[in-house]
Amino acid sequence: MKLIKVFILSLFITGIGCTEKKTIEKPLPTQKRPNVILFLADDQGWGDLSSSGNSNLHTPHIDAIKNYGTSFDNFYVQPVCSPTRAELLTGRYFTRLGVYETSSGGERFNLNETTIAEILQETGYRTGAFGKWHNGMQPPYHPNSRGFEQFYGFASGHWGNYFSPMLENNGKLVQGKGFLVDDLTGQGINFIEKHANEPFFLYLPYNTPHSPMQVPDEYWNKMKHKPLDSLASVDKDEDLQFTKAALAMVENIDTNVGRIMTTIEQLGLEENTIIIYLSDNGPNAYRWNGGMKGKKGSVDEGGVRTPFFIKWPGHIKNGLNLVDIAGSIDLLPTLCGLLEIPVSTNKPIDGKDLSALLLQKDTTVQERLIFNHWNGKTSVRNQQFRLDEENRLYDITIDRGQKIDVSHIYTTLRDSLIAAKENWQEETMTLHKNNDKRAFTLGYPQAIYTQLSARDGIAHGAIIRSNQWPNDSFFTNWKSVNDSISWDVEVMEEGRFQVDLYYTCPEKDLGSIVELSFNGSKIASKITEAHDPELIGMHNDRVPRIESYVKSFKALDLGTISLTKGNGILTLKALEVKKSQVGDFRLLQFKKVE
Repeated sequence: MKLIKVFILSLFITGIGCTEKKTIEKPLPTQKRPNVILFLADDQGWGDLSSSGNSNLHTPHIDAIKNYGTSFDNFYVQPVCSPTRAELLTGRYFTRLGVYETSSGGERFNLNETTIAEILQETGYRTGAFGKWHNGMQPPYHPNSRGFEQFYGFASGHWGNYFSPMLENNGKLVQGKGFLVDDLTGQGINFIEKHANEPFFLYLPYNTPHSPMQVPDEYWNKMKHKPLDSLASVDKDEDLQFTKAALAMVENIDTNVGRIMTTIEQLGLEENTIIIYLSDNGPNAYRWNGGMKGKKGSVDEGGVRTPFFIKWPGHIKNGLNLVDIAGSIDLLPTLCGLLEIPVSTNKPIDGKDLSALLLQKDTTVQERLIFNHWNGKTSVRNQQFRLDEENRLYDITIDRGQKIDVSHIYTTLRDSLIAAKENWQEETMTLHKNNDKRAFTLGYPQAIYTQLSARDGIAHGAIIRSNQWPNDSFFTNWKSVNDSISWDVEVMEEGRFQVDLYYTCPEKDLGSIVELSFNGSKIASKITEAHDPELIGMHNDRVPRIESYVKSFKALDLGTISLTKGNGILTLKALEVKKSQVGDFRLLQFKKVE
């Protein structure tokens, strides 16, 4: 990176209670690299833990990772989901990676990036991810193509139903079982048990407490009538029901963290397992957050500071609280350092290897800058100060709430940080919505399944989305042969694909013929079976949602289509509309035919 001369420093811009009721046979003693388990919460604020001082909830299992491990008091992620997840996996700022949105293709990081899962897999680790991916749906952006041999969950952003929803298992669509976080944890436990005698990397990117605010009765009933002692700042409009739902969801996460910890202990793997816990951004609404300014989406402290706890018995000191600033970009190099694995990536990383600090081999506080960005706003943090998006300067060591602008006192420092920010923006922000030419990929040679969903499609004619937020939406109001849905597609290898269309249609409207076409290849089929379920979600929501309600969709076999390699527009349209509508559309599932 470019060397920035500043008044103070010359530095490189770098970012820095439930138990399983079964007997588990312990693995045979063996010398192997440490296992790694990475928990990532979704929209949980720094203040949403009892160990942070929040008296409204109880999180003993998460707190135990802090108490019996080491925590970073100044750990920074990005203001929203996809950017943080991309940084954790690659060790590079998301602005370099091709990530600029949280849906419709802008959440994908470029194919020439290297992930921590790929590095560990090459070293002999078994790798599994269970949860919300949110960095690309179609292979090779899919987790199975980015170093994870097993993936169970959903690849897009927010999901519309947390109780037995449609999910995928290594690309194949499946039905979930029970509350989603419980289900993901169960899959993670199975993964641990299967690979107990091998080094493994288990990534658990949970989907809560992101909305919709759904949580099992067991947790909601404990919270819904509970008086809240810790509240948001008096000048913020806090929705207490939303807060209670979020905290109930965090308590459910805590239970599931406990399930994983119990499994590790029963298998005798505790001494040889590194466990990490953090969140992907600040809280998704105003609630108690230690007096910090901002929430999710903000580049202020409250939007980007997250708990970060790491536990490795016998190696990382118990109860140590580090004040050094650190960030999501540091995870990849730090894990490689702890595991004594060379950092081998296609691109130079932005993060720092903090393993010597964690192992207390080098306790020198290194001067650095960490950058936070979203929605046209950038802030920069050094060890003591934060320069916000409007170039106001705050001494974070005494002013987490960012109430006193001290830029008039430290004018030279302010100017140097402004210069660093501008340089970082110019250097890293190369791809955005207006110049992104990446098509949606189809026919990746190593993948059997590919989804093209309504989320990534473009509606033409009278067709509309079920909701303004694309991630769990479907298309409706499909009434005419002049209506269509299209995707800008790159077929990566020619081949034949069996295609299922997921639809709903009332019996009175049966009979429409739908066609799928791409560069001269066409298949068509008639809708002959009724499937008209009700929308669901509202009965399980603890507070009204902003996302789309959802429903079940039925698979229609469109046939087998031959696709040639290259770019083009994939189009779904009706050749004949028998009655008042074709039906509603959710996704296309392509299965490679040998």
